[in-house]
Parts: sequence; C-alpha cells; structure tokens
Amino acid sequence: MGLLILSFLYLPTAGNSQGMPVYDNTNFISLAKQLIESGKQTSQLMQTVNFLKKQKENLEKVNSVIRQLHALKALTNNNQRLFEMVQSDLSAVLSSPYIKPDEVGRIADSFDAIMINAVASLDYVEQILSSDLLKMTDADRVQLLQEKEQESKEMVAEIENKMQRYQEIISFRKLQATVNSRIANY
Repeated sequence: MGLLILSFLYLPTAGNSQGMPVYDNTNFISLAKQLIESGKQTSQLMQTVNFLKKQKENLEKVNSVIRQLHALKALTNNNQRLFEMVQSDLSAVLSSPYIKPDEVGRIADSFDAIMINAVASLDYVEQILSSDLLKMTDADRVQLLQEKEQESKEMVAEIENKMQRYQEIISFRKLQATVNSRIANY
C-alpha cells in the first residue's frame, strides 16, 4: 500500500504539470522602458496635434479676414465707381440744354437718394467692422459684407441705367431739335 500511495504522488496531474511561472527581469525592464518611451512619444504626438489644431484655427481666422478684406475692397471699389459716375456723368446730364429745368430737380433727387443709401451702407459697414457690440462671427461679417457688396453693385447698375436713360433722352431731344430746325429752314 505504501508503494501505491507513493506512485500516486509521482503521477502528473493537470495542476502540477504547469510548473511555477518564471519572470525574466531583463525582459520586464525592457518592456517597462518601451512603455515609458511610448508614453513620451504619445505625449509629443498630443502636443503636435494641439499645435496643429491651433494653427488650423489661426489659418481659418486669417482666411476669414482675407475674405472680409476682399469683400470690403469690392464694396469700396463699387462705391468709388458710383461716386465718380455721379460726379462726372450727372454734371454732364444736368448741364445739357436738352434737360428741362423742372427735370433737373427730379434727376438730382433720384441720384441723391442712391448716394445717400451708398453712404449709409458704408457707415453701417464701418460700424460692423469697428465695433464688437453685435458679437458677430467672422462668417457673419463676411456674409454681411458680401450682401453690402451686392447692394453696391445693384446701385452701380441702377446709376448706369439711369445715366443711359438720360443720355438717350438727351440724344433723342437733340435729334428732335435737329429735325425741327430742318423743317423750319425749308
């Protein structure tokens, strides 16, 4: 019986066949160093990501400012053109002998209304750009500037149409005067 007990002790079992785990300190230290280095690289990558996000935001701000400047430049150019047209062409129309005295007031008033609207638009744009009271985003400012630019284009087109109409009236009246003077000579 003693031999039987002794043979049971030497038979391998599932729990005893595994053995005790052995740790290699060299591999453990190497793994720890790799984890520390990986943590440093991750930290540097996070800093790079944050830096790139800030740079993207800065580029978007600069892009927005550039769009605002382009819209403002177009608005200014349109209003400059408007003022020059009114200054030169309107004086030619009003000084024409073929424009009747009662028409001078109406013509001047119609052009004056357009000019007042143009100046009011410029004042409004100046208030928007120089004040933070309205708390507008850059996108809102760009949209507003583009709307004002479109309005100024429409005012220029309106002035051009009016000038063309008055020049046609002057040409027609001039032609009419020439025709009337020929008939009188016969």
